Amino acid sequence: MRWTSLLAIYFLCWAFSVFLVLPFGVRTTHEVGGEFIPGQAESAPHEFNIKRVAIRVTIVATIVWAAFVLNYIYGWVTPAMLDFVNPSNSAG
Repeated sequence: MRWTSLLAIYFLCWAFSVFLVLPFGVRTTHEVGGEFIPGQAESAPHEFNIKRVAIRVTIVATIVWAAFVLNYIYGWVTPAMLDFVNPSNSAG
């Protein structure tokens, strides 16, 4: 696989990992006991630390990307294994 393809796949893993990581560790202003700003949603996070989120996302994306690359190399899960319409064509 070309390095540009690996880079593009890593970028996609990183972008999707944002949605996996973002909800974890969020505390609302009500949970912290802080004061609400007029117009603020009750579900809004009290403090948003972009650096902490970026580090978490990078760790998760790297793990997902490494699993993808290893599966590509070793062929643990193939498209034939995921063919539920024609199960007779599956390998295994």
